[in-house]
Amino acid sequence: MRKLLLATLAAAVPATMALAQSAEDTVKARQGFFQLVGFETGGLAAMAKGDVDYDAEAASAHAADLSALISLHVADYFAPGTSNADLPGKTRALPVIWEDTDGFMERMQALNAAVDTMAGAAGGGLDALRPAMGQLGGACKACHDDYRAKSF
Repeated sequence: MRKLLLATLAAAVPATMALAQSAEDTVKARQGFFQLVGFETGGLAAMAKGDVDYDAEAASAHAADLSALISLHVADYFAPGTSNADLPGKTRALPVIWEDTDGFMERMQALNAAVDTMAGAAGGGLDALRPAMGQLGGACKACHDDYRAKSF
């Protein structure tokens, strides 16, 4: 019985914590999350493009960090009431995220798959990194094209 109670409490606490956050704080968390994703992806992209020398250790570290980020429960960052229609000038998240949840979740699953591919490829040389970067960039672009406004 104690284990059941602890499991129920553990499941309820994150949901309660997400509800306790203001819409503005949720947007800030979402933006911070994607800034970190962009930072890690940028390091990989620079290597893939040849802007910086390929470094297997650094590429693997960027990919590992991306994997850690994607393992977070990102649904908390997409609480209803946090679109650009709800908070003009604060976010570029389009309301269609909440209107087309299935499509949005497909894009997030594609991102997860691309990060998994990158995790396996990043340390394996440029010939492995480049196509994985193409998949990752494509996953990011697909979501941005449909679910993110071009500007505030």
